[in-house]
Amino acid sequence: MFLYTSGSTGTPKGVVLSHQSHIWVVETRLESDLSRHRFLIAAPLYHMNALALAQLACAAHATIVLLPQFSASAYIEAIGRHHCTWLTAVPPMMAMMLRERELLAGTDLSSVEFVRMGSAPVSPSLMEGLHRALPQAKITNAYGTTEAGPVVFGPHPAGLPQPEMSVGCPHPKVQLRLVDEGGRPADQGELVMKCPALMLGYHNRPELAPPFTADGFYRTGDVFRCDRDGFHYFVGRTDDMFVSGGENIYPGDVERMLERHPAVAQACVVPIADDIKGGKPVAFVIAKAGGHADPEDIKRFALANAPAYQHPRLVFLVERLPLSSTNKIDRVALKRDAETRLAAARAAAEQAK
Repeated sequence: MFLYTSGSTGTPKGVVLSHQSHIWVVETRLESDLSRHRFLIAAPLYHMNALALAQLACAAHATIVLLPQFSASAYIEAIGRHHCTWLTAVPPMMAMMLRERELLAGTDLSSVEFVRMGSAPVSPSLMEGLHRALPQAKITNAYGTTEAGPVVFGPHPAGLPQPEMSVGCPHPKVQLRLVDEGGRPADQGELVMKCPALMLGYHNRPELAPPFTADGFYRTGDVFRCDRDGFHYFVGRTDDMFVSGGENIYPGDVERMLERHPAVAQACVVPIADDIKGGKPVAFVIAKAGGHADPEDIKRFALANAPAYQHPRLVFLVERLPLSSTNKIDRVALKRDAETRLAAARAAAEQAK
């Protein structure tokens, strides 16, 4: 099977996956009787998040409620109408659902037992909102890749409770390590991993350097940190990271900080070019429903709660964030938007002289 990456940062790549890789994932996850569950799937089936769960549901003889595309209202209505017990989604989908406050309040969501989110960072404010909307559900912050599947992390081997912002501990059937830029072991670094679900390679892309280490570990491009108990936490993508005045900035770090602001529901940080710093962060922010967000107050909050170099130099208030075809935030579109806004502001300043 070939699954194509979303291509938000370049030409999409065809990830070649063997049938055995899919079978291993299903057999590894099918550890209990899941036949009674109703899985709600609204992400596209060419995306690993939805595909892997659909395959699991089929193998379990469970029920799939499949939506032709995602919309927050249709998603909520499907939960109530079909009494769905298991939700899978990327975090922006859940954030959009939580903004439908009237529909949420008028819909019976008590059937939901499990929510599995993955493929993008999860913020504390999103977790808090989901617990309020779905108080009976177990909410999991998960991680997986197209190239290596969804089985990467799991429960702590000693049974310690998983911190909400953590993706868990290394799965016993997966080998992984965190490495720095030189490939040396680190408490925070790029995740490299090996398991039976690894891809065979990229289809017809001989110009691409194979993303494997000398000993056969897949280089994910995702940066994690590990705490003293062995729990791992997603920090950001190596290709999202940018340098500002010599400091490395991971947008996910800044976004999670901004989303602690009481008026901020969701934030996305992208770099804009700067002659002195090289790049500097700007933020697109969605205010909480019924609330008022002030850009200058958000900037002051950032300066008080993070290193100065991380604070967004500009804050743009928006009603929604653009999504890619896989329902992830489209950072490329936001960079273009920021550049357009800045160009318009410069032109207006020149006319005012």
